[in-house]
Amino acid sequence: MADQTHVLFVEDDDVIREATQLALERDGFVVTAMPDGLSGLEAFRADRPDIALLDVMVPGLDGVSLCRRIRDESTVPVIMLSARADSIDVVLGLEAGADDYVTKPFDGAVLVARIRAVLRRFGHAGGRGDEPAAPESGGVLAFGDLEVDTEGMEVRRAGQPVALTPTEMRLLLEFSSAPGTVLSRDKLLERVWDYGWGGDTRVVDVHVQRLRQKIGQDRIETVRGFGYKLKA
Repeated sequence: MADQTHVLFVEDDDVIREATQLALERDGFVVTAMPDGLSGLEAFRADRPDIALLDVMVPGLDGVSLCRRIRDESTVPVIMLSARADSIDVVLGLEAGADDYVTKPFDGAVLVARIRAVLRRFGHAGGRGDEPAAPESGGVLAFGDLEVDTEGMEVRRAGQPVALTPTEMRLLLEFSSAPGTVLSRDKLLERVWDYGWGGDTRVVDVHVQRLRQKIGQDRIETVRGFGYKLKA
């Protein structure tokens, strides 16, 4: 899978950048490594990689700002790298449009597993593709003024198209496949983020909030202590 996958890696620490690049290349990834945000943005626009790994604290244009710039132009998957799991930068990165994050220092095998998990849910198989796979049941699902076309992978609200990232789309598909059913954060981490292990539920919470902003704040209900459900 990784043979044709192009990774943009933005990291200002020379040792981490070089060691991580070598580790990813040994796993078959093609890596473009940049030391700052501005050169990273230039490389992104020139190469159009399959996935971007962005350190939060890079000079020139920080990782969060770079993520926003990338998200303005593309739905390519983005993983943020943060030195502290409890940092506000993690939430800021997710709010900026990142799909996941990895805490530094990280094990190379863990990073590769997270990259592959993101690529799987984005429909990459060594090539390009930004859209999530359609569920087995097709058709247009309606929830009030919200319409979800599960075959065309399109969403409309009051007749107007709603632009979702692939992660947001997969999240909405999970909710719309079981309207009125409470889905726990752990279940959503497993189904949407492909986590076979425990993950940080902040990833779910931030993405739900982002989705609410696009489809309506009241459309997804919080069931305190259990999770979330889509109002039928």
